[in-house]
Amino acid sequence: MTPRRSPDPDAPTFTELARRQQIIECTIDLISTRGFPATSLSAIAEEAGISKAAVLYHFASKDNLTRDTLSYVLGQFTRYVNECLARQADPRAAVMAYVRAMISYQQANRRHVRVITEMLLDDAGGTRLKTPGSHDTAGRWQALADLLAQGQRAGQFREFAPQVVALAIGGAIDGVVAHWLSDPGLDLDAAADELEVFTLHAIERRD
Repeated sequence: MTPRRSPDPDAPTFTELARRQQIIECTIDLISTRGFPATSLSAIAEEAGISKAAVLYHFASKDNLTRDTLSYVLGQFTRYVNECLARQADPRAAVMAYVRAMISYQQANRRHVRVITEMLLDDAGGTRLKTPGSHDTAGRWQALADLLAQGQRAGQFREFAPQVVALAIGGAIDGVVAHWLSDPGLDLDAAADELEVFTLHAIERRD
């Protein structure tokens, strides 16, 4: 049977897309359990039950595969947060939803958090970036800064530098999640409640 193709003749077949997704999922599993340096193409191929040559057919190199894996993880993360924000009625509600979504997604997708930590951070503690500014990959904190600016224009928030406050809130979220990764006993739901209060104290008007 000829593999089904999309209307674009140059696009991968559905079978090829499914295989690529399988390889990415195996890469996520291995990076999240073994770490990035120990995740070789041979290990990924073994995990997927295919040859190393088959992995290279789809991704050409480990760099290409791991870059696409990180893009996939960040894309899923960003999509979830954006969907949560789209349901909110005003900037204040959207900022609260942002804080909650950042925590809830990572709580439900620990493997994805490990991939981000392994690939963007240079130390086991999760504090030193390999590339300064890479924590805003896919515009994570810029999206929050935009929401804060909208709230200021709507008169809901006090005057402050949106980017600076967005980075402070983002740093608090990252700090809580980093601690949870090393101590799974941390109550992330309670932490999200505290982060909402922390955020409101940082941004609301004090008239």
